[in-house]
Amino acid sequence: MASKSRGQASVLGDLYQAGASKVVLPRSRPGALDAVLLNTAGGITGGDRFDITAIAGAGSTLTMTTQAAERIYRAQPDEAARVSTRIEVAQGARLNWLPQETILFDGSALRRRLTADLTGDASLLLVEPLVFGRALMGERVNHAQFHDRYEIRRNGALIFADAIRLIGDIHAQMALKHTGNGAGAMASLLFASPDAERFLDPLRRALPEPNDAAVGGVSLIRDGVLFLRLLAPDSYGLRRRLIPAMERLLNGPIPRTWTI
Repeated sequence: MASKSRGQASVLGDLYQAGASKVVLPRSRPGALDAVLLNTAGGITGGDRFDITAIAGAGSTLTMTTQAAERIYRAQPDEAARVSTRIEVAQGARLNWLPQETILFDGSALRRRLTADLTGDASLLLVEPLVFGRALMGERVNHAQFHDRYEIRRNGALIFADAIRLIGDIHAQMALKHTGNGAGAMASLLFASPDAERFLDPLRRALPEPNDAAVGGVSLIRDGVLFLRLLAPDSYGLRRRLIPAMERLLNGPIPRTWTI
């Protein structure tokens, strides 16, 4: 889907949807277009493929989120789900990519890739929360595959890349002190904008306190690129620290689906 600028408003420019992937357009805030992704299949399993394209046209603001957490279910041997996301943000535009949690279940297999191309002074806020089984349900991810990769470019030049690869007993891997120290949930937050540096100190103040069960860190990777990563025992603890960081960067409320 794509947004475009019409006067002071951001409106729908283009929309194509097929299969289980749908887009709902709720009433948007002034000056922005809000879109909610909906997976009518109720989850993702091995062999599924989802391709998403989000484009913020020149001078427009597009915020994309999901109706609920996405569930990655058990896959058959040698089968993996694939999710590919392509983002384009034009001159003077901003795109907020704010999906709710991706929940990995035992036996799941997911390969996910996101690429973003920014032009000129475009801005991108990207948040990806990840949960390794639901703690209150006593779930543990003892066997799964998770491959994740981000590539962000501005004017064709690579400005940020990150990759995660977890295979096998993810619960045991995250229990290790040098990896997750027992974390059951994590989130990555990227803010690419010409004025990103001014948010560094506010985000550091939003980080967990020393006696908090959650941990995190934020750095100015390079001029115009902030990156934050959080680890927490569960999704509740993750949200307690992630949502304030999102609100600082959004300069306003988070999407309503995050509060339902």
